[in-house]
Amino acid sequence: MAGLHSVNVLLVDDNQHMRAITSAILQSAGMRNIREVADGAAALESLREHPVDLAIVDFNMFPLDGVEFTRLVRNSPDSANPYLPIIMMTGHSERSRVTEARDAGVTEFVAKPITAKAVFDRIKAVILRPRPFIKADTYFGPDRRRLKVQGYRGPFRRADDPRPEPAAQPAEVSTGPDSITI
Repeated sequence: MAGLHSVNVLLVDDNQHMRAITSAILQSAGMRNIREVADGAAALESLREHPVDLAIVDFNMFPLDGVEFTRLVRNSPDSANPYLPIIMMTGHSERSRVTEARDAGVTEFVAKPITAKAVFDRIKAVILRPRPFIKADTYFGPDRRRLKVQGYRGPFRRADDPRPEPAAQPAEVSTGPDSITI
């Protein structure tokens, strides 16, 4: 990917080997400004000292995991950059984990074992197709709605939105062997 040499990346994973693999993938695309730390607490400290353009974080870390790191970046009053693009990596990609990361404000999600293509696809998404941020009572982060329905005209976008009563079905009148719909 051209032009990535000036992107400042914060790479957060408690597994040193995973950091080395991810860093090598990033370097293969020309990224040279990669700061590596081992957990979310160190990542927060690093953000206060060094501005970054992108964070790539692991889900499971101790003492501060990637989800809590994301929540603090998004919602803490002293956050260095609440709009920071955050790509979450995990070896556990169950729907509940993806939902938890999304609801914390993660920008993109990639399952381990990672591939260069998967990482670059997520980086391209946050750079070339940034999503607007949403502020609500219980959420601050990138717009979670991915599905864009052409010709959508109504207020119902979520699966749990209340639906209007179905329209009454036309009555059928029988006139012998054939039925007529009124």
